[in-house]
Amino acid sequence: MNATVRDEESNDKWEVQLRKGCLELAILAALWERRLYGLEILRRLENDSDLVISEGTVYPLLSRLKSLGFLESEWVESDGGHPRKYYCLTSAGKRRAQEMVGIWGRFSSSMGRLLRPVPKGK
Repeated sequence: MNATVRDEESNDKWEVQLRKGCLELAILAALWERRLYGLEILRRLENDSDLVISEGTVYPLLSRLKSLGFLESEWVESDGGHPRKYYCLTSAGKRRAQEMVGIWGRFSSSMGRLLRPVPKGK
């Protein structure tokens, strides 16, 4: 394996880990304004943040956030025939989202200062 392939694999792994670290905040933010069902959450993440994740990733995370008391869920009948499970933030979920936004702001600001001298592009 040559150095270029190793570097690309390393970058890919780093980006995957970075995205995974942001998923909880992204889901809480996606649900900030209104309740959504699972597929709507996936679409919102993809359209608004370029986070393309699988159902196999998002549903366990939704379940974990619900068990932590950050989300509530409700089954709702749909016109399409199949009921949909809608998720919404609890008051604890809103507080958690606000805390995470503060942490994100401080972190991204300090990283921005640190990265400022690094040239962009190639």
